Amino acid sequence: MLYDKCAYLNAARCGRVRVGALPAALRIHPPSRTNVTSQRTAAARPRSGAVTRKERKPPAAATATNVSMLTLVRHSSRGLPPTARRIADFIDVHAEEVIRMSITELAEQTRSSEGSIVGLCQRLGVKGFQELKILLARDLVDPVRIIQEDLHETDDVSQVGDHVFAAHIASLQETRKLLLGDSLKRAVGIIGAARRIEVYGIGSSAPIASDLGYRLLQIGREVKVVTDSHIQAVSAAMTDSTTAVITISHSGSTIETVLATKLAREAGAHTIGIACLGKSPLERHCEIVLHTIANETRYRPEAMSSRVAQLAIIDTLVSCCALFDAKRSISKLELSARVLAEKRF
Repeated sequence: MLYDKCAYLNAARCGRVRVGALPAALRIHPPSRTNVTSQRTAAARPRSGAVTRKERKPPAAATATNVSMLTLVRHSSRGLPPTARRIADFIDVHAEEVIRMSITELAEQTRSSEGSIVGLCQRLGVKGFQELKILLARDLVDPVRIIQEDLHETDDVSQVGDHVFAAHIASLQETRKLLLGDSLKRAVGIIGAARRIEVYGIGSSAPIASDLGYRLLQIGREVKVVTDSHIQAVSAAMTDSTTAVITISHSGSTIETVLATKLAREAGAHTIGIACLGKSPLERHCEIVLHTIANETRYRPEAMSSRVAQLAIIDTLVSCCALFDAKRSISKLELSARVLAEKRF
């Protein structure tokens, strides 16, 4: 039967036998369009009880949203690799100190790397070290202290004002003592000798960066303020030895500004950082770091008292730079005053 079928088909191909003359059983009928569509639909339709790719979900696990972060760190350490376990054990024992540390300081204390700390954070279900500190602080610190470190829930309006002003005054006084060293003089020298200046800042540091750029512009300096992370990276890569880059970051650990500063340093630019006192990733890529001191912990997402200290530092920098070429600076300031006079009633 198989031989007969093959013979008939070969004869039909060669034209010796008409296809219509073939027995009905041997004729080849192409599938109808309706049948093809229905077959495809059936193949695409998931089987009963099956889970599609979009519906498939990872198994439930303990996360920082349903378990205390300190408890999660403590109970997760047993199944971690050696380095991650060492970091977790340190956090468990020294949690109150950790919320006041930078990622670089914790790496030094645990003989690990910043990447290992970020890896541990991700294992614990948080995005990074900053979020880990915030969640630890939620377990350890009176929630009111997250607003401002010296506040109490029973404080009235007058007491709140006293605490905030006292914190700002203390921050200014402590920061002033740090500026007595050689760092300020070197920073002014770099800015004064630069052909152009770039200022980087993101988040709460962006307004400080903008203010610094505007004040340098008023004394006639060629300056560009960049607060977008993508533009920062591109602009930093195009700097050279005639450029001074000033990076403002409260924590010194903001990924975007650290990367931009690193790129500028590699391109040959002179780099200056303004950050909170303590070791940080930013410090690694700066020739000079002007530090602020404030009675506020690093777990807070944004600066408060140290922001006032940052403003004092940039005012000091601009005043010193103006004196660097006093005659030209005074001329530019007078020009700025005349232009701005037309903007006021």
